[in-house]
Amino acid sequence: MRGKHLTLLSAVLVLSLSGCKEKNKENNAQKHTVTVMKDNPLLQESNLPYGTPDFSKIRNEDFKPALEYVLQAETEAIQAIADNPDAPTFENTLVAMEKAHEPVSRVSNVFNALTSAYTNDVLKELDAEMSARFAEHRDNITLNEKLFERIQTLYDQRESLGLDAEDLKLLEVRYQKFVKAGARLSDADKSRLRKINSRLASLENRFGQVLLEANNASALVVTDAHQLDGLSPGEINALKAEEKEIWRIPLFNTTQQSLTQSLTDRAVREELFNRSWKRTDGGTFSTVTIIQEIVKLRIEKAKLLGFPNYAAWNLQDTMVKTPETVEDFFAQLIPATVAAAGKEAGEIRKMIDKEENPFPLEPWDWNFYAEKVRKARYDLDENQIKPYFELKTVLEKGVFFAATRLYGITFEERDDIPVYHPDVLVYELKEEDGTPIGLFYGDYFARESKRGGAWMSNFRNQSKLLGQKPVIYNVCNYTKPATGEPALVTYDDVTTLFHEFGHALHGFFANQKYASISGTSVARDFVEYPSQANEHWALAPEVLKNYAVHYETGKPMPQELIDKIKKASTFNQGFAFGEVLAAAKLDFNFHTLDKAEENMDINAFEQSSLEADKLWMKNVPPRYRATFFNHVFGGGYASGYYAYLWTEMLALDTGEWFDENGGLTRGNGQRYRDMILSRGNTLEYKEAYKAFRGSDPKVDAILESRGLK
Repeated sequence: MRGKHLTLLSAVLVLSLSGCKEKNKENNAQKHTVTVMKDNPLLQESNLPYGTPDFSKIRNEDFKPALEYVLQAETEAIQAIADNPDAPTFENTLVAMEKAHEPVSRVSNVFNALTSAYTNDVLKELDAEMSARFAEHRDNITLNEKLFERIQTLYDQRESLGLDAEDLKLLEVRYQKFVKAGARLSDADKSRLRKINSRLASLENRFGQVLLEANNASALVVTDAHQLDGLSPGEINALKAEEKEIWRIPLFNTTQQSLTQSLTDRAVREELFNRSWKRTDGGTFSTVTIIQEIVKLRIEKAKLLGFPNYAAWNLQDTMVKTPETVEDFFAQLIPATVAAAGKEAGEIRKMIDKEENPFPLEPWDWNFYAEKVRKARYDLDENQIKPYFELKTVLEKGVFFAATRLYGITFEERDDIPVYHPDVLVYELKEEDGTPIGLFYGDYFARESKRGGAWMSNFRNQSKLLGQKPVIYNVCNYTKPATGEPALVTYDDVTTLFHEFGHALHGFFANQKYASISGTSVARDFVEYPSQANEHWALAPEVLKNYAVHYETGKPMPQELIDKIKKASTFNQGFAFGEVLAAAKLDFNFHTLDKAEENMDINAFEQSSLEADKLWMKNVPPRYRATFFNHVFGGGYASGYYAYLWTEMLALDTGEWFDENGGLTRGNGQRYRDMILSRGNTLEYKEAYKAFRGSDPKVDAILESRGLK
């Protein structure tokens, strides 16, 4: 295939020069640039399968010139489209824009992957520099008056253009995005919007970088092994630093730290919790002033675009459409959740009262004593479970096995594909009949060069127009075992594996002409739906029995233990759901503000706003505080964290449909693939969901599933 196509570099040149008349010396300058850049591996068509990046050739110093080149090339190509003297057509405007953007997507996908999962000082500096450049570049496209006039003309004529369904959807999505981005603003307002967007991009990038530094700097160093009592030998070995008799407990992204469940030393639990809670509150790693400015600028941006607050502006093209829908959704969830958390706190206090020297329940005690309650009530110990959850076995015999049963796809590990880090695994996916689907990369262990959390993204986006199949990666942050030790994970980690691969399936089954509406290029409150729906299979009997095998004996998990896991599935859900609900409401509280005071007290607002919602629960802190809420202040989830809860509702309802119709069958999988996973952003979300399920989703599904009702 690659032998029949132009190289990436040549394609960029053709796009940038088509449709416009250049002077000879300008053409010569472009050719000179091509000559200079010809050896840059980011600008050459990869010879690897599926055009995947060749990490054996890519160096830090390749990124800056490659990014500058493709941004300039797209700028010239877009201007050529805008200046085209011919009347606008779908082909010479919308299709041309899709082609013009592909080189930027190709290079930036690799850059974004490394700056998130395997960064270094060079990439951090370039990331900070390029964040504002990318914002400016996007504005140069969406605020280009002549380009919007062409799109507006096509949009007004859309019913008479004879477009097929996907072409029409691309036109509608493009038009809506341009309007949302400010294409109708006056020149003066556009100028101000450009400054706001540039500054926001820099601030959001800085937030993420400061948080990464804070996470690394706030790790708890232990010099007395007795302080680690309660952890397994494998866990202790994994924490040991190279220095003799020093153990380092890294911070994870969330407020609560998983090891507080096992550590018997209360003072160590308290110190670990406080390091997490205060990691970005003040001093070198404070994010407070960054948030203050972000909040003010987002309010200003919303009002400039004609909306009362940021959420109202941002939710236009989502499934919920308005802030009122989200507020109503929260209102249906809060009372039962708070009541359940209060009941659970009472049970934990009873357990603490049995201690020789009882003490008041504090947040750093919750996980530890909740585990004791679980053991007492269900005779279930996390340490009983973990030996049955070896990471690669769960991945291959659980996650992949379920996908094969549902969709017929097969997986082959590829050790001949260069990777960006030695820990990364690569698999090739094929259809039931052997037709190639794409490549999957799995990067699962935490490291200091990786931001916290778990995510999915693409190295290459699916597009029939561009002849591209998807190349997709999942990233997680599990503790890497010591050399020779098995990579054992918790049940929560198991569900994360299924979750992130649900995103991957959404990308792999994409079947669109256009990359910009392909696969996971959907609204925040729909993109988390396939991922959460895929979690349903983690406890499916035939799947669980296939992957839950003891790492030493190879024996399957006893049915008695499986039954205990299922019975305990609704345990501690007031806490588990409450911390997420509090974080989602906190995000929404910031982004429904219509004004912000100068030097806003971020921590005070966090507490007072959640108190007003009855979600400031002393022992159930929000999953993320504002100061380390990277989804919202460093990522793309501003006013959108509710999406995890909204899509949980969709996913649970979908799980019920599967159970009602025979469960893990090839036919059920194909129907779900055809109606949801393969459709990208080609249908209205509510219509697509209702067509699959046969009815609208119900909030009660969440409350009932979590045992809150």
